[in-house]
Amino acid sequence: MSELFQFDQSEWFASLTALLVLLLFWLWYRKRRARKLSVDGVLDEIGYDRIHDLVIPNGDEGEILIDHLVLTSQGLLIVDVKDVQGIVFGSDKMQDWTVISSDRRYTFSNPQPALYDRIAAVRHIVRQVPVAGRIVFIDGAEFTKGVPGLVCDLDELLEQFGEKNKSAAKVKVEAFKPHWDLIRKEALSVQVDEVIKRRRRS
Repeated sequence: MSELFQFDQSEWFASLTALLVLLLFWLWYRKRRARKLSVDGVLDEIGYDRIHDLVIPNGDEGEILIDHLVLTSQGLLIVDVKDVQGIVFGSDKMQDWTVISSDRRYTFSNPQPALYDRIAAVRHIVRQVPVAGRIVFIDGAEFTKGVPGLVCDLDELLEQFGEKNKSAAKVKVEAFKPHWDLIRKEALSVQVDEVIKRRRRS
């Protein structure tokens, strides 16, 4: 009887230990995945340099703001981030997109035209480099009637622009570097012009 009790106790202890190990692994995996799928984490993964809140000429005597411009192995990537919770109804031809969440319903302007303007502004500066754009919806948005063009989530962004062969990617990126420097130069020029304008007004 005592031997049976010892066997049951050791078996129970082994099962508890295995369960604890599985729980710790699950928590570690969730934390790692959450970190990996954060916006900054994904941009770091796909990008070799990036600029936030970039202001450049729009090619029509004005200026345009770009939230995230990323230097990738495929060229330059403009990323507009949308933090939306709920079901999203939108299409390429709709002027406004609708969000229905658990507690409210609201609309926002179709973000595609603004992204096309940003892509055109960057292409005006770097004519010989591929320029792409994506509207990234963070986890919580669900498109039940189809996903519009240029829209993706973080997983898809990583899949589309991630590069497994890092050594080959660096060779491509080096070819884009002079054009990347042109973007930085244009952004600095806009900042200097803005400072001069402010001084003249004061």
